[in-house]
Amino acid sequence: MLPKDLTRDLKSRLNMLAGQLQGIGKMLDAENIEPDQVLVQFKAVTNGLSSAEHLLLDEVFRKGLALQIVDVVGACPGDCQDAGRIEELRQQFPNLTEAELTQKMQELREIGGRLEQHNAGLGKKDENKS
Repeated sequence: MLPKDLTRDLKSRLNMLAGQLQGIGKMLDAENIEPDQVLVQFKAVTNGLSSAEHLLLDEVFRKGLALQIVDVVGACPGDCQDAGRIEELRQQFPNLTEAELTQKMQELREIGGRLEQHNAGLGKKDENKS
């Protein structure tokens, strides 16, 4: 679920972009429109949409990845098979590009699944000792 302030910001940006698109449509109806003027407006819309996308990626995916890192660090007792990779991801986190975020989130989900299996196996061993 998206935070309300982010949703409000994204909707505001989309409404502004819709207005720019309508403006381009009106420009195209004019008789003496120069192609470079239309191109400038297309670029403005493209940049605005890209900006909204980056906002979503940064706000949602970066925070989601941070939470996943916290979860797997807490689930790894330090001797799990992925301890080194978890530490590497933790150190890389501040410098990850937006393109890398979803890939790293998938990798952490896979590590989290292995940790669940690992920790469940440890729980069974402890039960058998009792």
